[in-house]
Amino acid sequence: MTHTDTGTTTAGGTAGTGGTGTTGPAADLRAAVDALESARRSTLALTDFDDAELTAQHSPLMSPLVWDLAHVGQQEEQWLLQVADPDRDPVFHPAIACLYDAFEHPRATRTQLPLLDARASRRALADVRARVLDALAASTPERSAFTAAMVAQHEHQHDETMLATHGLRAGAPLLTPAPTPPGRPVPAGSVLVPAGPFLLGADPADEPWALDNETPRHEVHVPAFRIGRVPVTNAEWAGFVAAGGYDDPRLWTGTGWAHRVAAGLRAPLSWEPDGAGWFTHRRFGVVRAVDPAEPVQHVDFHEAQAYARWAGARLPTEVEWEKACAWDPATGRRRRWPWGQAPATAERANLGGTALGPAQVGAYPAGASAYGAEQMIGDVWEWTTSRFEPWPGFSPMLYDTYSAPFFGGDYRVLRGGAWATAPAAVRPSFRNWDHPVRRQVFTGVRLAWDA
Repeated sequence: MTHTDTGTTTAGGTAGTGGTGTTGPAADLRAAVDALESARRSTLALTDFDDAELTAQHSPLMSPLVWDLAHVGQQEEQWLLQVADPDRDPVFHPAIACLYDAFEHPRATRTQLPLLDARASRRALADVRARVLDALAASTPERSAFTAAMVAQHEHQHDETMLATHGLRAGAPLLTPAPTPPGRPVPAGSVLVPAGPFLLGADPADEPWALDNETPRHEVHVPAFRIGRVPVTNAEWAGFVAAGGYDDPRLWTGTGWAHRVAAGLRAPLSWEPDGAGWFTHRRFGVVRAVDPAEPVQHVDFHEAQAYARWAGARLPTEVEWEKACAWDPATGRRRRWPWGQAPATAERANLGGTALGPAQVGAYPAGASAYGAEQMIGDVWEWTTSRFEPWPGFSPMLYDTYSAPFFGGDYRVLRGGAWATAPAAVRPSFRNWDHPVRRQVFTGVRLAWDA
């Protein structure tokens, strides 16, 4: 289970379900089991295709889908069965399990491995899940609730990764989008976040599914700043393209410009001029006009920085982002979600992977934060300027290589989840991270300004 293979990344209220009812280990475990079952339904739906489709590698940045399919079961067995009982006869025998070690096998090489085929993978997943449910039913909730929640989040994150793979494949569409609410006009510009302290990070008493890099919660003082009311839209990004933003090195850092030239970046991933002054893009097998009102997606960190400079702005830090998302200045307390304690619903955020794209800006007025920022959860992961580093007092969780090996590298932190993220796999404190050149994942931009 590694972040770089879970993608991003992809929470909930009580025990990660978004509720506000009874808490405690037994309730946490029931919610984790529900999340395990929800994730499995998504996994099977995203891999319900023939072997030729599942074994193809649509991009060297992504695994073949059949690798992800078996990997989630192998990790589930490791953490929910083998750790508790190392002498148990495994479903994934060591010679097979090692094929699904993400540290040992980079994505670009996984088609060369003797992987289980789709039928054998599904059979192994079902076998593991049956054993897991029996083991959890006989376990002590205090010991198993967090581990089950961690495994559920891992599978949800791989479902998001598989959606990214589907997004890169050529050919006829395999998935059908569900509708999202229409957008609405929103006041232009930004909202003010006054200077002052707030509580950064997760407290496991409030967020029992929080992963190690989200903790411990601690007070920080944040100078006043302004943050975009909504994410940057396709229409706004098209203005950057038209103004020659991709051709002006003054807008880019030295590293960013070198990457822009080497990669030949001219527009967001898959954008193409339509010959009539606008753009089309390919989304899950369908070529359509770019929607001006949707948040831009599939842009990397360097593009985001260049756009922000062109717009007379900057990217937020992750601390600023979290305060704008979760802090309620009227009560001096964190909210569970931007809008309050109520669960994430289809009226509050675009999550869950069914939309196959962002909703138009203004689609979720009920999801606004206390400061008035909208769509901070769902739609697109938002780049921040922050490098991935531990919070003071960091302590690794039982899976001690989830975060620590990635601290101190060139990774940049993304916040907020995307349309492809499950509600159980995101929260205001959730920290995603990726290389600054990555844009195959569902990344977008929200601007910030000094006040």
